[in-house]
Amino acid sequence: MNTNERLDHLKKLRAEARLGGGQKRIDKLHSLGRMTARERIDVLLDKDSFEEFDMYKSHRCTDFDMQEKKFLGDGVVTGYGTIDGRIVYVFAQDFTVLGGSLSETFAEKICKIMDLAQKNGAPVIGLNDSGGARIQEGIESLAGYSDIFLRNVMSSGVIPQISAIFGPCAGGAVYSPALTDFVVMVKNNSYMFLTGPKVVKSVTHEDVTVEELGGADMHASRSGVSDYAAESGTDAIDYVRKLFSYLPQNNVENPPIVPCSDAVDRTSSNLNAIIPENPNEAYDMKEIILQSVDNGEFLEVKAQFAPNIIVGFARYNGMSVGIVANQPAHFSGVLDIDSSVKGARFVRFCDCFNIPVVTFVDVPGFLPGTVQEYGGVIRNGAKILYAYAEATIPKVTVITRKAYGGAYCVMSSKHLRGDINYAWPSAEIAVMGAKGAVEVLYGRQAKKQDNPAQFLSQKEKEYQDTVANPYVAAQRGYIDDIIEPARTRIRIIRALTILQDKRDTNPMKKHGNIPL
Repeated sequence: MNTNERLDHLKKLRAEARLGGGQKRIDKLHSLGRMTARERIDVLLDKDSFEEFDMYKSHRCTDFDMQEKKFLGDGVVTGYGTIDGRIVYVFAQDFTVLGGSLSETFAEKICKIMDLAQKNGAPVIGLNDSGGARIQEGIESLAGYSDIFLRNVMSSGVIPQISAIFGPCAGGAVYSPALTDFVVMVKNNSYMFLTGPKVVKSVTHEDVTVEELGGADMHASRSGVSDYAAESGTDAIDYVRKLFSYLPQNNVENPPIVPCSDAVDRTSSNLNAIIPENPNEAYDMKEIILQSVDNGEFLEVKAQFAPNIIVGFARYNGMSVGIVANQPAHFSGVLDIDSSVKGARFVRFCDCFNIPVVTFVDVPGFLPGTVQEYGGVIRNGAKILYAYAEATIPKVTVITRKAYGGAYCVMSSKHLRGDINYAWPSAEIAVMGAKGAVEVLYGRQAKKQDNPAQFLSQKEKEYQDTVANPYVAAQRGYIDDIIEPARTRIRIIRALTILQDKRDTNPMKKHGNIPL
């Protein structure tokens, strides 16, 4: 074989590998409105930046006539490229090859790029579209999954890991995405579950559709497995690119700082009037976030799940930050099991990757009731407390209105090593609201009065003036300053700037025992 023949042979093999399971299967995928694995990579990465590994690798199985069903690449495309010029490792499962099922060699390809990513300190993005384990290979495919899971765990907190689900993800396959930092799904296209509708029907006698059991909307709103339910495959990839822009390459680097076109000294005068006069009236905390961050840009995470707490990414003067905020527009911003877990996981992610956290507080307490107590609100509520206390990143807190009881403590208070804690003049920092406190303190005395309602109203005002305001906490040094709401952006930027070189440590230990 001469040089030209060798080159022709190479080109032929590369063309064959790029076709995956063949043009017919590609056409069928397109007819369903779905992209191929390679098309997804092209949309995700910078143009012409992808460098592929193991294009010619194929499975070794000869059972069940599998020697007749060999495809170059074996159903997964792996390699590295750049997003906005930054290195990222990628694998994309190819549904056109044996339904994207995972084999021993399929797993080896993924493990190779995960190992390289960890060694080189670069994120991993997995584009999932797989029917699960390749049944013909039995234990080899199960071993392959386990090898991937181990690397997910070893990479956790070392490099960012992002999963996007574009099709099926069932059985053991769900655990790799579940172990990563963020999961993005596509509405009406992707689904995740441990056991499918048929098994559910046979075991529990429940009639449930694929979408109801494991669709994107369900996981985004009810289970909390998914961080974003995308409208389309392109929307999912756009979200991943935006998410990536806020993250560092690894746990020893800081997030990228981007040029800021929004004035550092910009004020927002309408924030001075955003808190209603009625303490029981709702308002939208997102308005405060959007008016304080750079250019009103906020990338929310888990927006549909536990909406009584808001988490997501933004920038202040070009600096990437994580934002955690109680949302009084949903359930009065109360903390419960789901919101505590949501907030805790987000804070811990930010702490892993040197992303400062800005916390906006308006929380009346923890949700009471048997459902919460039986469900373990004590254990789960402790998670957000644990996360804030453990975090060594810069922590800036702004109390806008209510900060009551234990909920005040857990929301990045000074007592949990909050670095700079501000309050608005409207802040109410107390064990409980004035009305409840007065009923406890003066309930019996009120019954003896000629006008109990007037008596309690007067005592409420006294309690408000004496206890439920930010000045008592400021006198103790638990609040560093009481600020004008319009200047919130300015004060946060100054706080983050002064904390850029912050150093904090935890006691030497293998790891803590967070109340899981």
